[in-house]
Amino acid sequence: MHRAKRATRVAGLMAGFVLAGPGIFAGPRAIGRAAAIPAVAQQSHTPGNAHFEEWLKNEVHHQLALLPYYSIFDNLEYSIDGTTVTLQGQVVHGVIKGDAESAVKKIEGVEKVVNNIEILPPSPDDDQIRRAEYRSIYSFGPLEKYAWSSVASIHIIVKGGHVTLEGVVDNQSDKDAAYLRANSVANVFSVTNNLKVVK
Repeated sequence: MHRAKRATRVAGLMAGFVLAGPGIFAGPRAIGRAAAIPAVAQQSHTPGNAHFEEWLKNEVHHQLALLPYYSIFDNLEYSIDGTTVTLQGQVVHGVIKGDAESAVKKIEGVEKVVNNIEILPPSPDDDQIRRAEYRSIYSFGPLEKYAWSSVASIHIIVKGGHVTLEGVVDNQSDKDAAYLRANSVANVFSVTNNLKVVK
């Protein structure tokens, strides 16, 4: 059986990331379910196990979100095919590309890492746009809440004056507001709104 290749966006998912579903510790059946979790978790580390891909997806997400220099001006994505993890996205500093690969290589069960992360070219003009976009988006009242998590959930990717918004927001109104705020910044050639609505 061939596993289907699944791409997963990392940027901004931490705010809504849930490790355990509701009700696990509620009701008379809870003890049996809770007791079974460690055994399932251990089996999940074995490639070919039914739970391996889901466990690996969560672990890759966790490791990438913990990268020390990962910021709102970077976008990290990945796809999983069996025991191979392919890294994608864009980063401002090259150290993040290397750190991401090193972190994923250390995950139990990962046999190969393909690193396709793009390092954005240095540009004082793009740096100025990044700062202006940050102020425009995160100073707007309804969008301030997205800056509260450890990794802010609206990521601003700037390349050659072109802006792409990545991440997640609560509703369509917030997605539209982020687009309008991004478009209001001077010297921006275009804005692509890839924000996902999670509610």
